[in-house]
Amino acid sequence: MQDYAELDALGIAQRVRLGKVKPVEVVETAIRRIEEHNPRLNAVVHAMYDAARRQAEGPLPDGPFTGVPFLVKDLDGFLAGQPYTASSRFLEGFVPVQDAELISRFRRAGVVFLGKTNCPELGIMGVTEPEARGPTRNPWDPGHTPGGSSGGSAAAVAARMVPMAHGGDGGGSIRIPASCCGLFGLKPSRARNPLGPDLGEGWAGLVQGHVLTRSVRDSAAMLDATHGPDEGAPYAAPPPERPFSQELDREPGRLRIAFSTGSIYGREVHPDNVAAVRDAAKLCADLGHDVFEADLPVDRGEMARAYLVVVAAGVAASVAEAGRWMGRTPTAAGFEAPTWFLAQVGRSLSALDLHQAREANARAGRRLAAFFRTTDVFLDATLAHPPVRIGELALKGAERAGLALLRTVPARPLLHKALADLAEKSLEKTANTMIFNQTGQPAMSVPLHWNAAGLPIGVQFAARTGDEATLFRLAAQLEQARPWAGKRPAGT
Repeated sequence: MQDYAELDALGIAQRVRLGKVKPVEVVETAIRRIEEHNPRLNAVVHAMYDAARRQAEGPLPDGPFTGVPFLVKDLDGFLAGQPYTASSRFLEGFVPVQDAELISRFRRAGVVFLGKTNCPELGIMGVTEPEARGPTRNPWDPGHTPGGSSGGSAAAVAARMVPMAHGGDGGGSIRIPASCCGLFGLKPSRARNPLGPDLGEGWAGLVQGHVLTRSVRDSAAMLDATHGPDEGAPYAAPPPERPFSQELDREPGRLRIAFSTGSIYGREVHPDNVAAVRDAAKLCADLGHDVFEADLPVDRGEMARAYLVVVAAGVAASVAEAGRWMGRTPTAAGFEAPTWFLAQVGRSLSALDLHQAREANARAGRRLAAFFRTTDVFLDATLAHPPVRIGELALKGAERAGLALLRTVPARPLLHKALADLAEKSLEKTANTMIFNQTGQPAMSVPLHWNAAGLPIGVQFAARTGDEATLFRLAAQLEQARPWAGKRPAGT
C-alpha cells in the first residue's frame, strides 16, 4: 500500500470500502512500518500481529474505520485477552477477560488492533519514560520526549505507524503528547466517552479517553462512533445537536476568542510557546474572529493542590486495585518511587481533603462557566515549554533519597509538605492542561507551530462544557487555513 503513510484513517477506510485494498494488506503495511520505526522510538511495547491478521481476515464490523490499523494505550481501559500492565512491574502477568466499553466501541467502529503502546507508570507523568520499558522517543527528535502519558500512541501516529491511536487524558495526557508530536488531540467533555464497566469515574472525573490523530476529521468521526453514556454511568455529557463530523462543514461564525501567553499553574512560559500562542491568535484574527487577551479566573495555588490531591487519591486507589487484580499485597518494590510516593500521599489524605479538592474543582467549573458566558473559546499554549529532553525530568539523587526515606518513615506531615512542594514546582512544564480536566470542559491541542529546532509546539483551545462542536468547527477552519498533514518527521 504505497500511499499508506499519506492517508488518514478515514482515507484508508475508504480504500477498503471501495475494494481497492484488503484489510489484511493494510495490516501488513502497518506491521512493516512498526517493525521499521519502533526499534528507534519504543512506542509499541506489546505486538498483536497474529491476532491482527486473523481479525483483518474478517468478518469485520461495518463501521467508519473498517480495516484501519489501530494501537491501544496500555492504560485507560482493558483489551480482553491482552496483557495490561500500565507500565508497572507489579502488574506483569495480568490479563483482563473483558473489553472496556470504549475499547468495545473502537472494535465496533471497525479498527484492527495491532498492539499496545508505552506509557508512564499508571499515567502519572507528562513524559513517557517508565522504568519497566524504557523511554519512548519523539519522532521529530529522538533525544526529546513525545510527552505523556499517551506518549507511545503519539509517537506511533507521528511516525506513521498507524493513522490514529487510543489515548487517555486525566491532566493533559492526550493534549501534551499531541503538542510534542505535531498531532491533533482532543480531550472531550467529562463523561462524553464511557469509562465502564471497570471504572465509575477516573481520578474523580478528571479522566477522559479518546484518540490521537493527524486529521481533525478522524477525531470527529471516532467521537461519533464512541460517545454516549454506557450502562450505569454516574452522569452524562450534554448530547450533541448533530454528529460531530457534520460540524466540520459548518462555519464557526465570528468567535470571541480570549488568549493568554501566561502559565496557569506555573511561573513562566518559554518564548517558543509564547510565539506559538501569538501566532495562533493572529491567525484567528485574520480568519475574522474577535481576539483579545485575558487570563482565566483561576487560583493557581488552590487548583494545583486540588489537582494533586485528587491524583494522589486516585493513584492510591489504583495501587490497591492492582493488588486485588494480582491477588497479593502491593509493596514499594513493585512500583517506581514517584508512584509509590503518590500512593503514600493518597493513603495519608482524609475524606475531608478529597472532598475539599473536589469542591475546589467544582467552584472552578462555575467560575469558568461564567467566564465563557462572554467568551466562546480560550487559547493558550498546550505546554509551557517545548518538548523536554529524555531524562530531563527524571529524579535526581537527592530526590530519590528523599522518597526512599518517606518509604520507611511515611510521616503524614512530611508527606503533606512534599505534596505542597509538588504543587509549587512539579507542574511548571505541563502547567496549562489540568484545569480543563478539573472543570470537565473540552479542550484540544492543535499543531500550528514548529520552533527553530524543528520541534512541534501545540496550542490549546478550550470551550464551554459540552461544546465540542465549536472546537471541531474552529479546528477544521484552522486545518484548512494552515494545513499540517504534510509535515512529517524526517525518515518517516
